[in-house]
Amino acid sequence: MPRLLVLLALFISLGSPAQNSPSPPTRPATEATQFDFFLGDWRLELTPKAKGLAAMIHGVPKLQGRWTVRKAWDGLGLMDEMRVFDAAGNPVALSQTLRLFDARTQRWQSHSLDVLRARLSSSSGRWQQGEMQLEGQGLSAEGKPRLTRSRFYEIGPKGFRWRQDVSDDNGATWEEGSLSIVATRAGTAN
Repeated sequence: MPRLLVLLALFISLGSPAQNSPSPPTRPATEATQFDFFLGDWRLELTPKAKGLAAMIHGVPKLQGRWTVRKAWDGLGLMDEMRVFDAAGNPVALSQTLRLFDARTQRWQSHSLDVLRARLSSSSGRWQQGEMQLEGQGLSAEGKPRLTRSRFYEIGPKGFRWRQDVSDDNGATWEEGSLSIVATRAGTAN
């Protein structure tokens, strides 16, 4: 028993590791509310950019989906899931994203998993000029490196728009408007 008391006294005198290092944030930074417009359930109309002769003749596919967004980690971040279907109801995309505001860098960090293709992508961004703007990197559908520029804009209580540009040559050229989304609120925010 005396040995236990000596060890306990030594531990207390040295301090615990948590006492010797800065504590992580326990409350969200003010900027962590920048994505609050995104909370809730959204109905999506997706428009991929027409590519190739077939798309120019027959038009772009009609895609619809649902995006569900919830607060996570005691309000320090968000978790969201997007499901996209073609006109016949077949799944086209399923992704899950973790979003966290990094107070140190003053940027949002996002990490997405494309569940159907087993691919990860990352992006980083910030609120600028009334929009959430993100730059990212991941892989194309063919598995090649891809850069992205995405933005949430025309944000209001009942909806928003989202647009993504892509570059498959490390930013030398960009395909603007590769994918556009019109989101309409389907449910309340949590």
